[in-house]
Amino acid sequence: MMMRMMMRMMKRMMMRMTLRIVMRMMMRMTISMKKKMMMRVMFRIMMRLMMKMMMRLRMRMMMRMMMRMMIRVKIRKLSK
Repeated sequence: MMMRMMMRMMKRMMMRMTLRIVMRMMMRMTISMKKKMMMRVMFRIMMRLMMKMMMRLRMRMMMRMMMRMMIRVKIRKLSK
């Protein structure tokens, strides 16, 4: 349990850090002369990152669902 909590905390911290860094980058890009180009690139990168994150989340959710199903099946078998 403790390990799980620690992992969650670490993940949250990482997310916050990445968000801050991204925000700073965006600010710098907007300030720079090559505004439109950089914004487009950043947008693309952000989209890719978001997609990856979503995929990971989905994978985790699927894994959890599978685990639950397996446990249920096991319980049923045991009960029989």
